[in-house]
Amino acid sequence: MYTGNLLGFGLAVSSSAFIGSSFIIKKKGLQRAASSGTRARSGGYGYLLEPLWWIGMFTMVVGEFANFIAYIYAPAVLVTPLGALSIIVSAVLAHFLLKEKLRRMGMLGCVLCIVGSTVIVLHAPGEHSIHSMEEIWDLATQPAFLLYTASAIAVVLVLVLYCEPRYGKTNMMVYIGICSINGSLTVMSVKAIGIAIKLTLEATEHRVEKAARQAIVSHKKKLQQEGDSINFNRAAVMANWIAMGLELEEL
Repeated sequence: MYTGNLLGFGLAVSSSAFIGSSFIIKKKGLQRAASSGTRARSGGYGYLLEPLWWIGMFTMVVGEFANFIAYIYAPAVLVTPLGALSIIVSAVLAHFLLKEKLRRMGMLGCVLCIVGSTVIVLHAPGEHSIHSMEEIWDLATQPAFLLYTASAIAVVLVLVLYCEPRYGKTNMMVYIGICSINGSLTVMSVKAIGIAIKLTLEATEHRVEKAARQAIVSHKKKLQQEGDSINFNRAAVMANWIAMGLELEEL
């Protein structure tokens, strides 16, 4: 369990580094594209021809993949808060590379992110081990989880259909609520998919090892049978030669 948490922690931290730096790389690419054409916010697509923007996209994909693998080995309550470290990476890189000055309030926010992530990592609870796909399905169909899922979807629909048209431009909590509630469902979904992939790979590895052992045992038996046959033939030839020698002596 400790090894899995440590591996998940390392992957989550590296994921935050990749994702945080990808924002800066993509923005540098957008700035280059804007200097030679129409800006993206004005409907331009020149950034698609900018290699630096694609490097930023690739960096983000690597970070998201590392984050996905982290959910396989560590509890979601450990991995998810570490995503806040990407904010620190972006803020620091923006200060040096984009000349966006990091002020005192920004520094305070970065410190709070570090403190909060540290507290959660130090007190992360243990995780219940899942050993089969049936167990995943049983957990996903529990009444409490189904009730939470239905409630979350209902709240998101209210925020999207009612609150966003009326208050979206004046209150950022509408979008934060939509993102956070959706995230609570997607995090659990990603965790379940990751565990399912892990169980599938472990089962496949077990089958391959079993097939390899059976092939080795079968090959050994075949060699043993061939060896017994060769020894029998040798014994028969020797007996034949002995019989012929005895006949010659009698003559």
